[in-house]
Amino acid sequence: MKSFQHTQLELARYLRSPEASPAPMQVEERRLHIYRDLIYNNIENFIANVFPVTRSILTDDAWHRLIRSFIAHHYCQTPYFLQLSDEFVQYLLQERGLQEGDPEYLLELVHYEWIELALDVSTEVIPEAGVWPKDLDDSRPRVSPVAVCLSYQNPVQKVSATHANLTPEVTHLLVYRNRNDKVCFVAANPLTARLLFLLQSVDQPLIAQLQTIARELQHSDFDLLKKQAVLLLEGLYKDSVISHFE
Repeated sequence: MKSFQHTQLELARYLRSPEASPAPMQVEERRLHIYRDLIYNNIENFIANVFPVTRSILTDDAWHRLIRSFIAHHYCQTPYFLQLSDEFVQYLLQERGLQEGDPEYLLELVHYEWIELALDVSTEVIPEAGVWPKDLDDSRPRVSPVAVCLSYQNPVQKVSATHANLTPEVTHLLVYRNRNDKVCFVAANPLTARLLFLLQSVDQPLIAQLQTIARELQHSDFDLLKKQAVLLLEGLYKDSVISHFE
């Protein structure tokens, strides 16, 4: 006689992949179908709500194959249902990848849709704003912990059920949660993207960051670049993308 644990493992394998795994003989077929449908429908419904655009551009067959593949092949590392979207993105980016028939921008679109929920539920707190520094050159602008600048090879923010064909184009998107806990999306230019990257990765005064950008861009008018950067910082500070200065 099989042990209870063995039966549990058989049931788990069946629920993950009913087409590939035999059902445990000890469990009534009617109950198996209830468990199978309940698990699949809950997972599919949650993922569809988090990734509505992705759902809208895929056929029913393609969408359900994707969800069944995720359930069958990915081993989640968290018991929390709210983090299921994180696991789904991880599965697509690190395990499944692009497959024949997928839109070329699928992975970027999924990541773009996921970031909204990730920032919305993040427990990070935006530091107090403080005051605008008297010596901006020597200050260190700090980027909010709930702000990210994304760079994609496709303008995924334009995708919809009626506009699924994209022409590849390098795209920078600023996504942030403001002090009213609203997640906002804004198109960003290369200067914004590069400045935010440097502010998050290199601990230097602002003037040094701008000098780096000027060298990279081979910008001949540093004063003009600096004026543009100051205007940019004022807007980012107002929107709480720059949370404070040190």
